[in-house]
Amino acid sequence: MAVLSKIRERSMFLIIIIGLALFAFVLDPSTLGDLFNSSKINEIGEVDGDVISKQEFATALEAYKAQTGNSISDMQATKTVWDNIVRKKIYQAQLEKAGIIVGENDVWSEVINSPSVKDNPQFQNEAGLFDEQKVKQFLKDIEVSNKQLSDAWSNYIIQLKDNSEKNTYNNLVTAGLGASLKEGEMTYLNNNTKMSAQFVYLPYSSVADSLVKITTSEIKSYIQAHANEYQVDASRDLAYVKFDANATPEDEAAIKNGLASLSDDFKKATSNLAFLTENDSDLNLDDTFKFKNQVPVEVAEMIFNGKEGDVFGPYKESGFFKMTKITEVVQMPDSVKASHILIPFVGAQQVAQDVTRTEAEAKKLADSVLVVVKRNKRKFNGLAKDLSSDKSNSNKGGDLGFFSYSRMTPAFRDFTFTNRKGAMGVVKTPFGFHVVKVDERKNIQNAMKLATIAKKIVPSEATENTVFENAEKFALEVSQSGKFYDAAKANNYATRPAIGVKVLDENVPGLGNQRQIVSWAFGDVQVGDFQRFDTENGHVVAVITAKTQKGLAPASKVASSIRPILLNEKKAAILAEKMNASSLNEIAKENSVTVRTADNISLQSPSLSGAGFEPKVVGAMFYAKENTLYSNIAGSNGVYAFVVVKKEAPTALPNYDSERKRIADARKRQTFKMYEALKNAAEIEDNRGSLYGAN
Repeated sequence: MAVLSKIRERSMFLIIIIGLALFAFVLDPSTLGDLFNSSKINEIGEVDGDVISKQEFATALEAYKAQTGNSISDMQATKTVWDNIVRKKIYQAQLEKAGIIVGENDVWSEVINSPSVKDNPQFQNEAGLFDEQKVKQFLKDIEVSNKQLSDAWSNYIIQLKDNSEKNTYNNLVTAGLGASLKEGEMTYLNNNTKMSAQFVYLPYSSVADSLVKITTSEIKSYIQAHANEYQVDASRDLAYVKFDANATPEDEAAIKNGLASLSDDFKKATSNLAFLTENDSDLNLDDTFKFKNQVPVEVAEMIFNGKEGDVFGPYKESGFFKMTKITEVVQMPDSVKASHILIPFVGAQQVAQDVTRTEAEAKKLADSVLVVVKRNKRKFNGLAKDLSSDKSNSNKGGDLGFFSYSRMTPAFRDFTFTNRKGAMGVVKTPFGFHVVKVDERKNIQNAMKLATIAKKIVPSEATENTVFENAEKFALEVSQSGKFYDAAKANNYATRPAIGVKVLDENVPGLGNQRQIVSWAFGDVQVGDFQRFDTENGHVVAVITAKTQKGLAPASKVASSIRPILLNEKKAAILAEKMNASSLNEIAKENSVTVRTADNISLQSPSLSGAGFEPKVVGAMFYAKENTLYSNIAGSNGVYAFVVVKKEAPTALPNYDSERKRIADARKRQTFKMYEALKNAAEIEDNRGSLYGAN
């Protein structure tokens, strides 16, 4: 009934809307679709009027995430893809204005001249020369037979086109960014002219802050006058109380005792893997040998004084309670030097595209090579150079140098570390068949295989329930009183701030990745609204403390950075009144300070002894007349009066071509700044917040 009542109340409004729509339809039928299906619904942004559709953005995002193997977060991917699309559209617009088109032939030229394509044996003919037709045929074949590879190539070509457009524009601009010999000469003279001066320095700190008053209206006026510097994105300020569900001492004792009760069964177990599985170990069985320095220091001495079958623990380490059993004890070197000849086959990892031999053929070849080198070890080096596909060391006779136990793949590692010096054999790894020779062994010592059952130290269900109840109780108190901070204080809970959270942020300061909280903060909430959230380690009760809209920063947000500037401006006016005398000595005497001397100062090193870094003051000295008093010069640290005693120009150079080239090269390296200037000048509408912001 309530719903019907609402419909009746708004029936006239609906009739008017429908009537307007039908009237517009009579005038222009296309307007009906515009009214109810606005294109804005399908847009995520614009760059100078060029629309970025949701479909375009989603396609680019999906391709980027596939390219990175989904190794980055959604928000990181979103930011990168947005930046890439904006950059692409800005460069395309600039090229279009210049009447320049990067066409298919240009992109294809980039493809076939890329070293990864041009030097690929797959695209070479019988004479070993690059064959463009082989590339074209390859792309046709994979379009039918391998969609994933075809898509990867398509993305690669699109990326080449984008890079070509960017480079074309940058090259055109930088071609005009030269420098004249006169510029080189002026820069050399300016940077290397040395000055000597005397000065009086009245620091801002000599005026007490209490003598200067800064009003909110003055801060607001400063913001208005420097509007470009104080533009901010929409943001939210939060406060929160954490309710971490951590294991109590009672929880830890229960976990430790439960593990200890398995000690006898662990010692008797014939299959350690089955035992760990049946007893829900939180760590998998590690079947590699361990040296003493690889075992937790708390138990290393005890374990390495034990024997096969001994069980140690429970002991606490890295957030777990553990029990460790010695399963094997051997004498083993801590490092080995070996050589190998790698014989790959089709399907092996990192195999070159020109390899055609099958696994059986590779095994047969490796076995025959082993027979040869066992008969005559001196042939090993030559065969490594001729046959091994591992070119990184084939010229060194297959010498791999010394390596540690954990560096090599398991089969290769086990052969080299468990065999004597001079031993040779064939070992299969994911890379192919290796003919292996053990050359040297260092530091023979005890090594052990250890089976470890582990239980992660986590809170019990009772502890989790208590923490949840505390969070719920606190949220209820805030709901009833509306006073977040008072409720926290009454319960002795620490409140923490999260200032300046933005709509596309993932992290909340102090909480880590909490996208759910960010989304809520930019939803239909007001200052004072709160909510409880479940986190990986417990719960959080968060409250909105402030909302900042996009545009000029509010005075309260930036007052702390502006106040010192205004303080110094007002202090400069006060100090200027103390510099009315006609000489440095008189100014110094009236202010009970001394006249200071500064030698060998320059625009390149604008620091004054006893006063600090003062580029404005040194700049004023550079353009001042010698032996003339200048006063009331406001610097970074105080107000100055000075007299330049001497200016000494540097020795003239025969020519200034090197300076000219340095200036020109520096300008041509500023492509990033060129892009930033284009971006700042563009009208960019970013609506990602509407898509990724509120829940």
